[in-house]
Parts: sequence; C-alpha cells; structure tokens
Amino acid sequence: MFHVKQVEYSVEATCGLLEFLSQQMPDSSRTKVKELLAHSVCVDGRRVSQFNYPLQPGMKVTIEKVGYKERLKPRELDIVFEDEHLFVVNKHEGLLSYSKKGTDMTVITVLNRYLSLTHQSCNAHIVHRLDRDTSGLMVVSKSKQVSQRFEADWKGLVNDRAYVAVAWGKMEPREGTIRSWLTDGQYCVLSSPTDNGGKLAVTHYKVVKTSRRYSLLELRLDTGRRNQIRVHLREEKHPVVHDPMYGYKDDVSPINRLALHAFRLGFTHPVTGKRMQFETPYPDSFLKLMEL
Repeated sequence: MFHVKQVEYSVEATCGLLEFLSQQMPDSSRTKVKELLAHSVCVDGRRVSQFNYPLQPGMKVTIEKVGYKERLKPRELDIVFEDEHLFVVNKHEGLLSYSKKGTDMTVITVLNRYLSLTHQSCNAHIVHRLDRDTSGLMVVSKSKQVSQRFEADWKGLVNDRAYVAVAWGKMEPREGTIRSWLTDGQYCVLSSPTDNGGKLAVTHYKVVKTSRRYSLLELRLDTGRRNQIRVHLREEKHPVVHDPMYGYKDDVSPINRLALHAFRLGFTHPVTGKRMQFETPYPDSFLKLMEL
C-alpha cells in the first residue's frame, strides 16, 4: 500500500520557503527540513524544492509525509513523486535509463526492485530517456497503458522540459535557437545544418551566467533527439564541459561528470488530467565550476 499524509499550512507573512518550514517544524533539524524540501513540499499545489522560494501571505504550503516506504527508497536515484500510475525521478549521473541487457543497472531495474520491496503489483516502464551521464528529472510509468498514453500524445502531454548545462567559453548571443538535422553515425550523432534526411532537432538556449572560462545555460527542447544538446553545443563551438564524446579532448575542468542536468519537467498527468510541474536546483558542482 502507498500511504501519504498531507499537512497544509497557510502563509501569513512574506518569507523564504526554508525559513517558513523551519518555523512550522521547530523540533525538526535543518537537515530533516531540507530532505522534506527536496521531495515532499508543494506551494499552491505546485511541487517546489527551491529553499529560498519567496512566499507571500495567502499561499498554501503542503507537506507530504510518507510512511514506511520512505526507508526503502533507492540510493541510485531520487523519487520526487509517486502515485499509483507513475513516478517522477531525479536520475543520478552514471545510471542508464534503460538497457536490453538484464545484467545492467538502470532506472527500470532500480525501480522494479523498489516496487518489489514495497509489495506493489506492477512493473516500471520507460517513458523517455536521459543519457547515462546526464542527471535529472524523468517520468517512469507503472503500466504499459500509461507509457502508451505518453507515446500517443507526447507533445500534447509534456509541456515543459528544461536543462541546465555548463559550456566552455562565453556563448554569444546570450539567447537563441539552434536547429539542425541529426542522424546516427557509427560512433556518435552527426549534425547537418540542412535537411539531409535526418531528424530535425530544435534547441532554445539562454545564458544565465558567464565566468572567465564557462557559460551557465538553460536549454529548452522542442524535440528530444539522442544527444541533442551535446551535439548542438558542440556545433556552436561551446561544448558541454567534461563531455568525452562531443567535447574537447584536452578538457581539464575539475568537474568529474558531464555538466548537463534536466532540472525542470512539466506535463499533464495522463490519467488524472492534473497539471504536474517539477523542478530541482542546479547541481552544486555546476555552480562551483562557475566560480573558477
């Protein structure tokens, strides 16, 4: 059984979300409050994890308190949301989304283990994928029927997919759209500025911050092609930091992972019809990199 208890608080004065939660739970440690904020807090019905999210009088803050299953959550990913139909997870870098090899550890095998431990009579099914070395938000369904609903109307259901990346150099212009046609090569994805029979890929980007070496970018996809962001930034001569396939061979950045993270995801729930919106903070390692 999946048991969730919701506790709702009304905001009476302007303050930050972390400060407000600490006031409501004076007996809880700051670490415990941050854990709740990472996975279990909604503001006016929208899940929020930003610790300094500004609250105004009249807003409603809801905390979901999960029972015994909290102790069984996997370490390889974060379960951001779960109901009887689907998961939203924050995949860690280095974890495959899916593999035909039964011996590989993937998002699906990790969630199937969790479903077994929590005595749920269903299996995890892939809805969409992230590259192994890309972290971030993914939807995973608990039935083929829900996966098929996403597949049948992906653009109608999924309305917001945004990534954050650290790229080499100062990207100009600071806002723009990258379009090209992508085809699968023998070892990597190939890009063409003109229609060569490949699949059209469209990436919108915005520079959030620049430093002496790097640009911190937010990117939004109109299409979801394999390696799309990595290929497009390489074509712009600003490859993603620590990208072994599309980046610089002499990449000497101190970060020990691909600097690409799917930080925001919005969709309409294919069963309930409810608007779902999720967001994670930028990875700390990305922000530290921008200080160099």
